[in-house]
Amino acid sequence: MRFSRRSAVLWLAMCSFLFSAPSGRAQSGAELHFCLHGEPKTFNPILVDDEASENVRYLTGGVLIRVNRQTQALEPALAESWQVSRDGRKITFHLRRGVYFSDGSPFSSEDVAYTMKLLMDPQTHSATGDAFRSGEGTIGVQTPSPEVAVISFPTPVAGLERLFDQVAILSSKSPKKEMSVLGPYYVSEYVAGSHVLLRRNPNYWKHDAEGHPLPYIETVRLDIQRNRDIELMRFRRGELQLINRLDAEQFDRLQKDSPGAARNAGTGLDGEEFWFNQTATSTLPDYKRKWFQTTEFRRAVSVAINRADLARVVFDGYATPAFGPVSPSNHFWFNASLPAPKHDPQAALLLLSRAGYRLENGVLKDIAGNRVEFTVITNSGNTAREKMATMIQQDLSEIGITLKVVTLDFPSLIERITRTFDYDACLLGLVNTDLDPNGQLTVWLSSGEDHQWNPNQKTPSTSWEAEIDKLMHEQASTPDEKLRKAKFDRVQQIVEEQQPFIYLVNKNALSAVSSDLAGASPVALNPQAFWNIETLRLKPSPEMGASK
Repeated sequence: MRFSRRSAVLWLAMCSFLFSAPSGRAQSGAELHFCLHGEPKTFNPILVDDEASENVRYLTGGVLIRVNRQTQALEPALAESWQVSRDGRKITFHLRRGVYFSDGSPFSSEDVAYTMKLLMDPQTHSATGDAFRSGEGTIGVQTPSPEVAVISFPTPVAGLERLFDQVAILSSKSPKKEMSVLGPYYVSEYVAGSHVLLRRNPNYWKHDAEGHPLPYIETVRLDIQRNRDIELMRFRRGELQLINRLDAEQFDRLQKDSPGAARNAGTGLDGEEFWFNQTATSTLPDYKRKWFQTTEFRRAVSVAINRADLARVVFDGYATPAFGPVSPSNHFWFNASLPAPKHDPQAALLLLSRAGYRLENGVLKDIAGNRVEFTVITNSGNTAREKMATMIQQDLSEIGITLKVVTLDFPSLIERITRTFDYDACLLGLVNTDLDPNGQLTVWLSSGEDHQWNPNQKTPSTSWEAEIDKLMHEQASTPDEKLRKAKFDRVQQIVEEQQPFIYLVNKNALSAVSSDLAGASPVALNPQAFWNIETLRLKPSPEMGASK
């Protein structure tokens, strides 16, 4: 925490205030520092589809219902209460009175209606909105009063209320549009390549048990820093108070010299995965597209990868080999019947042989005689992914495949995998923000924005994708949890059989918290280290004469 130098009289006055004021009061001048690992692609919460923007949305967006990241229970937020109809097609919200946006605009049911209509408009292309699409048709929103909003869906939506944790309400009237917010902070300044500065929302509705307004910390500075080593160095120097995600190597280094700062919340929900470009609009040569669209080829690459080594070497044991799209820590939805991932180069060669490939003098060739070689892209500055790519390169060389590794800055990588589709394969991680499979609809529906291997399909390209579409719609439209579980178990089985994503590891939820920051309690759900941002406090600084 940094303060500008003032006169000795002012210093004494400030110190006296800090020592005498109850810990629950807002900390005037206090600034929390931590990093985003990339540029936010948008400040419009409806369009969020990247981790940096997701983190900003969590800090600034006001939602109707909040999922408590620690207990995983639903908590009232802008809605004091809600009721879901028995058929799961309608939800009625009873809104808080006297709530205002950060610019002073009043909050009412009109804002809920405006947000939902924009969210569900197909022209918006909202990944958040995709989670609500359990069937064909349009939603209806009624506003019988300023304090009541009724949202109706054409088909039942399972786990409906949990989905609203991701829906930040927009103002229907503010000239500031999406920059007018209902969350604990608002974006005060954005300097591309440098930082995002958030200031305490003076109109935030929430108070602590003693009636003091939340959040306690006045400003949050999010420095844009892709280099994780520089981030850790700044944390050690006291320039940052937390790191939301640490890689295993950094965690080990920090644990040796500052064990109290290193926090391990156990196996997390997030994974690392590898996939091939199967888009019809890519400029791939036909023979490569045929490789990537062949199930035996994808399965062979999967079984050739030594996941146990990745977990042990790259992550120092702070990861487990991944079974599929759901982490074992997601106890209810994880399909425990899936076979454990194995490393078997001979089995890989057998699969390839059945598909017409042959090994000649240590070089794998397809049925037309083309050497099997391709390039994988990943984001530069992410040491763990760079190491994984190198180890996968070695694994695939055992079955005659030449893998080239190319690292790109994050914006360039996103451009390739979402717009130009100029790539062969990609190694990346997808962030899971919810335990419920409905939070993954945009990934599994063939029409989804995040169906990375072949996104935005008008109709499913394969029979197995069509089956996944059907299963995901069915599980999303029934209130029967056992039936939902059975259908999503089948989705996980298809994914294991087809390997559209080659899941590698599930990482532990590792973070760093400075001793200068009070109230932090990292968890497995994202955001791990600042999920309770409203009640975090910075301790008095020693330079002010205060003892820690």
